[in-house]
Amino acid sequence: MSRHDKLLAMLEKDPLDPFLHFGVAMELVKEGRQDEAIARFDRTIELDPAYTAAHYHKGNTLIGIGKGEEARAVLTAGIEKARCTGDAHTAGEMQDLLDTIG
Repeated sequence: MSRHDKLLAMLEKDPLDPFLHFGVAMELVKEGRQDEAIARFDRTIELDPAYTAAHYHKGNTLIGIGKGEEARAVLTAGIEKARCTGDAHTAGEMQDLLDTIG
């Protein structure tokens, strides 16, 4: 059973776990299924708006598929959320990523 399949099996038991949705999203990125990954990042953020890693990786995925303006909005919101939660490290990483968009 693949890691992706294992995560999906765990999600069946706990469909509201943002960490599991995030894990599935990361596996989807690895598989080149960016649109599905973005939807999973959205679900992660919906379940836990303070899950700043989901903002970062969603923004990075959007940049990778040429959607810089969408990435800018995601990263800007993520930076604000990270600052509100006191996560300066992730806010800085998202700012660095945002700066690559130009």
